[in-house]
Amino acid sequence: MDLIARAVDAGLPVLCEKPIDLDIARVEALRPRIASAGVPVALGFNRRFDPAFASARARVAAGEIGALEQLTIISRDPSAPPADYVAISGGVFRDMTIHDFDMARFFLPEIVEVSATGSTTFDAGAAQHGDFDTVVVTLRAASGALVTIVNSRHSAVGYDQRIEAFGGAGMLQVANAPTSLVSVSTATAVEAKPPYEPFFLERYATAYAAELHEFIALARGEASTSPTFDDGRAALILADAAQRSATERVVVPVDLR
Repeated sequence: MDLIARAVDAGLPVLCEKPIDLDIARVEALRPRIASAGVPVALGFNRRFDPAFASARARVAAGEIGALEQLTIISRDPSAPPADYVAISGGVFRDMTIHDFDMARFFLPEIVEVSATGSTTFDAGAAQHGDFDTVVVTLRAASGALVTIVNSRHSAVGYDQRIEAFGGAGMLQVANAPTSLVSVSTATAVEAKPPYEPFFLERYATAYAAELHEFIALARGEASTSPTFDDGRAALILADAAQRSATERVVVPVDLR
C-alpha cells in the first residue's frame, strides 16, 4: 500500500493487485488521501472482465431472470499454495475468497451480513499457519438476496470457476472453461471431454487483457469500468468479516459505506 501512496503523490495512475493491504486500518487511513488526490486508482479484480461473467451480470441487471434471489460462486484452485506463501498471504479469505467477494458485489453491491465457516482437511501448510483450505461463505444483500461462495485450495478436475444466478423468472449459469471444445465418443466413453483450463493465467487471459484496456482508458481520463479503491476496500472488509465469522462462529454485520 505504501507504493500506492507514493504513486498517487507523484500523480501516477495506479493499478493495484488485491488486496490493497492486509490491514484495513491502513486502508481507511489512505482512503481520504486517494479521494482528494484526483489520481486514478484501480484494483486488479480481473474476473469482472471475464466475458462470460460480465455477460451474466449484464443480463441479470437487464432483468432477464427477474430480481436476483440467489447467487452461487464456486472457485477451487487446482492445488494448494506453498506453505511459505500461506504464511504471508493473510489467509484464504484475504488471498483467495477476496476475488469472490468482489464478484458478489459486482452482482449485488450492497452486502450487509457475512457468515463463514472453514476447515482444514488436506493442506499441511494451512494447518501449520492456522489457515483454512476449505471454506463456505454466505452473504446477505440489502435486498434480501443471498450469495453462497464455495472455495477449496485443491480440485482434482482442474481450475473450477462457476457461477449460478437464480431469480424469480429464471436462472443464468456460467460453466467452466475447457481446454478444447472437441469431445470424443468411443466404445468405452460417450462425449468424453478435455480437462478444464489448468489455472488462472489460462482461464482469465482474456479478462486480464480487458482489465488492462480499461485501466489505460482510466489513466487517460476516459470512461472506464475499472474497479476502484473503494471496491478493494469493500472486498477487504468482507474478507475480514469472513475471517471473524469463521473463527468466532458468529454472523457479522457489515457496513461498506
